[in-house]
Amino acid sequence: MKPTQQCPCCGSDSFQEWTKATDREYRTTDETFTLYRCNNCESLYLHPVPIDRLSIIYPSNYYSFAEQNTSIISSIKTGLDKRFFRQLSQSVKKQSLTALDVGGGVGWELNVLQEADNRVKNTMIVDLDPDAAAGAEKNGHGYFCGRIEEYETTTKYDIILMLNLIEHVEFPSEVLKKCRELLSDEGIIIIKTPNCDALDARIFRNRNWGGFHCPRHWTLFTKSSFELCAKNAGLSVKTFSYTQGAPFWATSTLFALENMGMVKITKERPVVYHPLYAPLTGIFAGFDFIRGIFAKTSQMFFVLEKGKQI
Repeated sequence: MKPTQQCPCCGSDSFQEWTKATDREYRTTDETFTLYRCNNCESLYLHPVPIDRLSIIYPSNYYSFAEQNTSIISSIKTGLDKRFFRQLSQSVKKQSLTALDVGGGVGWELNVLQEADNRVKNTMIVDLDPDAAAGAEKNGHGYFCGRIEEYETTTKYDIILMLNLIEHVEFPSEVLKKCRELLSDEGIIIIKTPNCDALDARIFRNRNWGGFHCPRHWTLFTKSSFELCAKNAGLSVKTFSYTQGAPFWATSTLFALENMGMVKITKERPVVYHPLYAPLTGIFAGFDFIRGIFAKTSQMFFVLEKGKQI
């Protein structure tokens, strides 16, 4: 008998079991999780979500809790992010800009945004990590510890960042609705999220694809399913682009090498800290940049603006 459930993206109760996955990255649990594919919008989602085990599935050595990486690859990424932010922020024609980062930790991305556009003055982070507050405030950002749905303010934000965040939440449409409330009339929401309709997602479907990030990614979208979710939240897509999914390729490849006994991944040294992870990421980034000219890659950028309220 199928469990009673609804797609977090579109609300449909028509689905099929897609695959099973485990926590190969951080080894926080031995449990096997089931991902389902919505027959209506084709999103993938985890059910049930481990909402009551956040402190377990996000261990102290989780990559976003680590110190900022200063490697050559990280520096290149920062440079590309700065150029990307500069291009997008120019569409907001105001003398001074307010910015909010949902799930922003200590504010690395807000720092880059401010370097890209010196009009960004008033910055805020909403995050669940109480340990990030001191770092965020040291970087000059306001900090609210809690869920974005709980955040109350009279400030309207010109730029809202949700980078690799929306796939981690239980109810993505509710998060998008809240962000619409916080958005200024001229403002934009910049979202980066995995694309489950990609080559590597198909190749590694039954071999713990890195994009599953199991059990931390709870909803995985296609381009069309995310557009539907955004529309239902009263938002419209201003611009869209695919971008490289090198971390997913690298993670999936290391899992495959581990299956062959060629590498060792442990709870103490997760896959992102393996010495082969950085070079593999660099190789696959180049591969995806070339392939992205004519193919769907496994990360997507959406820039949203206020649409018609539904």
